Amino acid sequence: MTNQTSMKEFLLLEFSDVRELQITYFIVFLVLYLSAITGNLLIISVVALDHHLHSPMYFFLMNLALTDLGSVSVTIPKSMANSLLDTRLISYSGCVTQVYFFLVFATSDFTLLTVMAHDRYVAICNPLRYEMIMNKGACIHLAAGAWITGILYVMLHTGSTFAMTFCSNIVDQFFCEVLQLVKISCSDLYLFEDALLALSVTAAFGCFIFVVVTYVQIFTAVLKIPSSQGRQKAFSTCLPHLIVFSMFLFTGALVYLRPILHTSSQTNMVFAVIYSVVPPMMNPVIYSMRNKEIKVAMCKLLGLK
Repeated sequence: MTNQTSMKEFLLLEFSDVRELQITYFIVFLVLYLSAITGNLLIISVVALDHHLHSPMYFFLMNLALTDLGSVSVTIPKSMANSLLDTRLISYSGCVTQVYFFLVFATSDFTLLTVMAHDRYVAICNPLRYEMIMNKGACIHLAAGAWITGILYVMLHTGSTFAMTFCSNIVDQFFCEVLQLVKISCSDLYLFEDALLALSVTAAFGCFIFVVVTYVQIFTAVLKIPSSQGRQKAFSTCLPHLIVFSMFLFTGALVYLRPILHTSSQTNMVFAVIYSVVPPMMNPVIYSMRNKEIKVAMCKLLGLK
């Protein structure tokens, strides 16, 4: 294409051009956003303030809540502002910021979920050595490794994405998404970006295999526990993590399947809402419903019986 240009701003996809529906979408997203923010802030607060929760599992859970808090704050506020102000514009720097931080939080989130599977494996399959293996230093190194992995990977990803020349400034999504930016590029660098996306899928599949093998060993060990109370306690700490990991993997798979399925713009937006809003909103609910210690700590914090 000959109309290559240096973009100063992009146009995002809007949910509707009818003003009444735009206000409705703003209200719906505001409720979803406040729910996600409140739930994750509660998780962070109870883990930080309740000394009974100062253990590796809850330390990683607090980091997970931080990534969820960040990822939902990167995309939703701008979309709400656009709906309220009846505009589609996002600046070039704003688009770069969205891509960078959303991928940082998403990558760190997935890495933390993999680390949490290892933590549960050590706690259940090797309980006598748990405190020695998952000591404070090891937990800090694992959490820091998850964040650093996300930052380094995304620096490469963002650099390659915005090194491309764009032939259009219309992004077929309600926030700046890498796959949609690749679609409007007209330079050979998209091949490098495709290679990075293939690497991402391969790494995610490797983490998936690791978690599956880990949980096979965990459930084998749990079924050997003689007391039903012990089995129930083990399941109560493992099931929330397994549910959250499965939900994250399923919603993430929607991102990479969409180019194959050639779905419509409206379907793309629905998928994007599912993977960018639903996990951060549901994770606190899943952990607080399935974990007795979290429920007790939340009741203490809120002054409930």
